[in-house]
Amino acid sequence: MALQRTVPPTAPAITAAFVKAHTRIDSNIDDDYLNKLLIPAAIDLAETYLRRSFTTQTWVKTLDQFPGPSLMGVPYGVDFSLPGHAIILEKPPIQSITGISYTALDGTTGTVLPWTPGTGNPTASGVYYFIDLTYGGTQRVDNLLRVTPTFGQIWPIPLPAIGSVQVTYIAGYGADDSFVPASIKQWIAMNVATLYENRERCVVGTRVTVSELPYVDHLMDGYVVELN
Repeated sequence: MALQRTVPPTAPAITAAFVKAHTRIDSNIDDDYLNKLLIPAAIDLAETYLRRSFTTQTWVKTLDQFPGPSLMGVPYGVDFSLPGHAIILEKPPIQSITGISYTALDGTTGTVLPWTPGTGNPTASGVYYFIDLTYGGTQRVDNLLRVTPTFGQIWPIPLPAIGSVQVTYIAGYGADDSFVPASIKQWIAMNVATLYENRERCVVGTRVTVSELPYVDHLMDGYVVELN
């Protein structure tokens, strides 16, 4: 399994103006220094820690086959006790599934219907069901999603080859920082300030005391994506 971001965000999860106002960094500091170095580094740290996408971006998940006990597909119907029959989409919140494609046994490319939250499940042939992994039936797109066949359907049988299945989907809270939760932006801003104030890898000195504020990382507690 491979997961690759193919379209990066067009806007950052936090702006230089927000950082300056929130962290009291000198307003005259070059915005390029913030926008091209410190802010991207802090955002990457936060997205990696939370296993999330903040602003709109596109991901492609590549599999060697559809989930199931063998290359011959999966049993009919949905068996929620067997999550291995589902494709799990990481880096939520998931905005939409652009498409699911696979290499068929004859070498051609087959597709599975795309899906967008709020539009219901596809009704044509090849119906697939999209269900929230964390909340067991409640369709909440701010968490991991499971993609699995509905009752009476099975996954297509792809060519048994490396990378024969690809799922393309769009993730993120929204197009810009206005959609990102305040706690996440606060945490990012505080880490930008830390990076700005500590520009060396090591702290050298005598009787140096480093004290972390105990509440800082708790800002992220409600947003950590659990993979189990």
